[in-house]
Amino acid sequence: MDNLVSVSSALLYIAFVLYLLATLLFGGAIRDKRHADEKVSRFATWGLIVAAVGFFSQLGYFILRWIAAGHAPVSNLFEFTTFFGMMLVGAFIVIYYIYKVPALGVFTLPIAILLIAYASMFPTEISPLIPALQSDWLKIHVTTAAAGQAILAVSFGAGVLYLVKVVDQSRSSKRTFWLEAIMVILFITVGYIAVTIGFRAVGYESVFSWVDKTGEQAPLDMVYHLPALVGPNEGELLTPNKFEPFVELPAILSARKVNTVLWATIAGSLLYLLTRLIVRRRIAALLQPLTKNINLDVVDEISYRSVTIGFPVFTLGALIFAMIWAQIAWTRFWGWDPKEVWALITWLFYAAFLHLRLSKGWHGEKSAWLAVIGFAIIIFNMIFVNLVIAGLHSYA
Repeated sequence: MDNLVSVSSALLYIAFVLYLLATLLFGGAIRDKRHADEKVSRFATWGLIVAAVGFFSQLGYFILRWIAAGHAPVSNLFEFTTFFGMMLVGAFIVIYYIYKVPALGVFTLPIAILLIAYASMFPTEISPLIPALQSDWLKIHVTTAAAGQAILAVSFGAGVLYLVKVVDQSRSSKRTFWLEAIMVILFITVGYIAVTIGFRAVGYESVFSWVDKTGEQAPLDMVYHLPALVGPNEGELLTPNKFEPFVELPAILSARKVNTVLWATIAGSLLYLLTRLIVRRRIAALLQPLTKNINLDVVDEISYRSVTIGFPVFTLGALIFAMIWAQIAWTRFWGWDPKEVWALITWLFYAAFLHLRLSKGWHGEKSAWLAVIGFAIIIFNMIFVNLVIAGLHSYA
């Protein structure tokens, strides 16, 4: 089993590198002047090939890890997030093959790269399934929900591409503010990865004793791998010469995970400000030249088609299959668990997206903003609801 895990990890790393290379090739296709007379740049063709090889490499990782684990590798946050990234690349490849827009690769593949890098911050060990997850509905529900979210994520990439093209960066406005806010969030993700790698490299660790939210169990140990800005409920630092927290959080929140969010926000914000000081303009303005030759109608259609395909897949996985499994596991279809509530909110939002698009004529920029907001809800559900809010669906 160890050999399979090692090979699968190597395949995931190869996929990560290939996605980076494919992004650069798609960027080269945008800047390529030598083959302007060709319908599709050779850089874009090679970008598609490299992205496809990366996808099959990651698919190999997924299959080998499944064999090694004996169950579908979507049972923890590392496995789910890497699968999410793989399905995003798969959806991009299909949509790019239809529409041939190289800029879409520059704005979509980095999302998959960030997802894989984000996933690597969590424990990667294979663990036996807890009894509640020992069901065929694990692979049916989780993989279908992730596939639906991945297809919807392509609409986000197309939406950001559209907004970078149309939003006037020469003056400040609400549109420039919110578009730049998207860039800040991406920097926060990068900041989280950077700060986690940094403290992991120096082997930082502090341990607290704490009392669980019921107060019925004996004090437990909580291990921090980042200096504790916030501490656990009734927590006591057990490790000498480590950072003392500024404040103690209520038991309903996971202090360690809130602490991680705070560090990510601080590191990402500082990285964003440093970048702004160097380039001396908004990040969206820096990206705008990449959108010079795109057809806005085509990009708008890509965003819409991604939602029309992703929405029914998400409906099946995140609602219908989820309720069937909930009935089998917990003898009820619905229980107002935070994850269930936010899955419903996500579904209602994209239902409203389609209604506004078809009935109210919300095309173009309005539709692009909706695609961005929808993906923000997906990411909030995946990160904040999983990591911070306690519930039946919270990943360890």
